[in-house]
Amino acid sequence: MSTTTLHTLSTMKQQGQKFAVLTAYDACFAQLVSEAGIEVILVGDSLGMVLQGQDSTLPVTVAEMAYHTASVARGNKGSLIMSDLPFMSYGTPEQAMQSAAQLMQAGANMVKLEGGAWLAETVTLLAERGVPVCAHLGLTPQMVNQLGGYRVQGRDKASAQQMIKDACLLEEAGASVLLLECVPALLAKEITLAVDIPVIGIGAGPDTDAQVLVMHDMLGITPGRPPRFVKNFMAESGDIASAFSAYATAVKDGSFPAAEHCFE
Repeated sequence: MSTTTLHTLSTMKQQGQKFAVLTAYDACFAQLVSEAGIEVILVGDSLGMVLQGQDSTLPVTVAEMAYHTASVARGNKGSLIMSDLPFMSYGTPEQAMQSAAQLMQAGANMVKLEGGAWLAETVTLLAERGVPVCAHLGLTPQMVNQLGGYRVQGRDKASAQQMIKDACLLEEAGASVLLLECVPALLAKEITLAVDIPVIGIGAGPDTDAQVLVMHDMLGITPGRPPRFVKNFMAESGDIASAFSAYATAVKDGSFPAAEHCFE
């Protein structure tokens, strides 16, 4: 696969081509993911739960994110690497710049932040300093205590309208990509059409420009009942590399997510 850049993702959106995103946390899986033709690797703070056994993403540190980002960068064969800024590592613009610098120097091509309009100044400052930003809206796991659990967001008119406003504001502030998590499919479609930047969905219906899943979920190795938006690609494929390829194909041909993976 040729090297994926922000220009690649923007061009794919303009041409109506979907792209795939998957988490990875080490060099071995990064190589398999990138060789499967998956355009973006997300080094997610989900590692706190799937690797460390934490009950949320909150304990993850910048140092841990930098370590796993560097590991992924060593194995990557052309995917764009997006890394999460963890909980309370971007509470102020100055703190965000310091945290983002560590992840970019470790090998990230983009950082992801969770939050709405309050992040606009931070997004602008990062973008002006050469740090591409993905803005994460909808269910934001770092705010799980404030949200009262992992709940679908944007189901009422007021919150849906606010999410649309936040998306447009963050694009104007300089965000290069949006990520929508656990929002109704129709709202995700409206946001995807309202902005010019690529929109990645997880539990956000079939009409976003891309889909992302946690690798452990789509391989069926996460303990407990998987979220509604997850499909076990390992069950059909039989081996890890084939599961990654099947996921990439299903995202790009529009067969994933299906109706049973969406919220209305």
